[in-house]
Amino acid sequence: MPDSSGFREIGRLPSSQICVRTSEEHMAVERRTQLSIWYFVGAFLILLALNVLFSKSPMEAIHYSEFRHLLRQGRIAEVTITDQRITGTIAGRTEGTQPERFITVRVDDPELLDLLRERNVNFRARIESTWLTEMFAWVLGMGAFFLIWMFLIRRMGSGGGGGVMSIGKSKAKIYVETETKVTFKDVAGIEEASEEVREVVEFLREPERFKRLGGRIPKGVLLVGPPGTGKTLLAKAVAGESGVPFFSLSGSDFVEMFVGVGAARVRDLFQQAKERAPCIVFIDELDALGKARGMNPLGGHDEREQTLNQLLVEMDGFDANTGIIIMAATNRPETLDMALLRPGRFDRQIVVDRPDISGREEILNIHAKKIKLSPDVDLRKLASATPGMVGADLANVINEAALLAAREGHDSVKQEDLNEAVERTMIGLEKKSRVLNDNERTIVAYHEAGHALVGICTPNAHPVHRVTIIPRGVAALGYTMHLPAEDRYMQTKSELEAELAVTLGGRAAEQVAFDRVTTGAANDFQQATRIASAMVKDYGMSELGIVSYDDDSQPRLLRQMFGGPPSYSEKTSAEIDRTVRSIVMKAYDHTVALLTERRAELEAIAKRLMEKEAISAEELKQIIACNEDTESGEETQAQDETETNDAS
Repeated sequence: MPDSSGFREIGRLPSSQICVRTSEEHMAVERRTQLSIWYFVGAFLILLALNVLFSKSPMEAIHYSEFRHLLRQGRIAEVTITDQRITGTIAGRTEGTQPERFITVRVDDPELLDLLRERNVNFRARIESTWLTEMFAWVLGMGAFFLIWMFLIRRMGSGGGGGVMSIGKSKAKIYVETETKVTFKDVAGIEEASEEVREVVEFLREPERFKRLGGRIPKGVLLVGPPGTGKTLLAKAVAGESGVPFFSLSGSDFVEMFVGVGAARVRDLFQQAKERAPCIVFIDELDALGKARGMNPLGGHDEREQTLNQLLVEMDGFDANTGIIIMAATNRPETLDMALLRPGRFDRQIVVDRPDISGREEILNIHAKKIKLSPDVDLRKLASATPGMVGADLANVINEAALLAAREGHDSVKQEDLNEAVERTMIGLEKKSRVLNDNERTIVAYHEAGHALVGICTPNAHPVHRVTIIPRGVAALGYTMHLPAEDRYMQTKSELEAELAVTLGGRAAEQVAFDRVTTGAANDFQQATRIASAMVKDYGMSELGIVSYDDDSQPRLLRQMFGGPPSYSEKTSAEIDRTVRSIVMKAYDHTVALLTERRAELEAIAKRLMEKEAISAEELKQIIACNEDTESGEETQAQDETETNDAS
């Protein structure tokens, strides 16, 4: 049955008989199965016919008492005695009639022989032949044993069941394209990566065009990028465009508790691939298999390292022009072994990055085709409201919006449904059951008002999109959403300082309004510390100079696992801590001064939040504009009064 990805799973086949079954092959297998069944039916009919053929004419079954009665009357002509039965003939009831044959069950009767001699009845004994019965018993027993044996063998050797007999077999699933196949038209937002892998499709379609000039296609193509960016979808699109068998498996399929099993599965996989060339072998989550060797803290060569060694050998063991393309995907390239990334193995690395605003709009257009949208929906606006989201996130947003619209009884998905879906995806569900008391609600209102006011009044800060005090997610009692005007890939020092000030705006508002602080700004402090630490250690934006204090002498993963002392002295570490603290405190003092100066606007925004619980960017601008007009009017009136007094 075709799945949602447009591919039909063929199944897992033994390495000696790897094939992609077409409909004709399925019919041939069914015909062979039917012939085997008819063989058993025919044999049974033949045995039944032999039984009828060797049997005598029909006999009349009588009781033993009746047999004794007929014997006394002298009507029994002859009898044959066996261990269990007595058969014979009964003289005709009238002259000229044919004798009748009878059969009865033998009873332990000591007088029987004397009675037969007395009546002059011819009798004889015979050993009864039970070969047919015994043959049936043997056939049925052997058949039952054969069926049980076949069932156990299939259970043990089936690839899908992962039985004992298939422990060294590859678990790769083989797919072929169907009518509803995945193509590059289904991939959006990663145009550069799509262009890179199109060469793979062209090589599989027209290999002679590359061989003519002496070129060779890369043996391995590694797709690198964050989760959800479309790496697996891109690999399926390559398989759908090329129309060749597509081996799909995960890196964890090779890993077993038995040493040597993973290496055997690698050998079996490449044997299957060589028999089905040209083909594509796609290994998802390569980091489960290809982690850097020597990272085991216990030392030694474990099963995973042996499996990786076998993979390295197999990738060197075939020519690139044989038509086997090894594709893999990972979101942790820093953990991969360097031997796996060298030219000749995975020698082409394609970065599948997060989409920009145009890419997000294309992705939204693809997923929006599956739902009914309202005519007033602006997907460009939605794309601008989802910075940093990947394809999987955007698909989830569209689906959540459709569910929300259906829950509300809308005829189509509206823009507010999409906006609500974005907030649900980024922050979490609304916690309507989380009821705050009046004191906490007031503190949260001033906290979020501080974030919003600092964001509006600080140059180079991201524009404020929405402010609310409705609890969402696990711990968010309120939030202020900032959306960048455009996708940015670099930040200036002033922009980082502005972001730092906005982050500290909530705690500063609590200090200004209540002259006391709460625990609500814990997450803000973590974010502010990360920003200041990056400015000092990574970006050279402090008095310590343009020096990087990030230790890159060993892989980042090893530093995270085993730690170790930094590459700089304790004195430098103390200077870094002092500088980070100085940057954060300077931004905090600036924010407190700003909110103290604009206390009236802070009060107005907080009161509006307590009334409406949510304020848009347009309403914020109106509140600030009204307060500025009021302040300017009061200043003008005070100036006029001063001039009047001077004139008097």
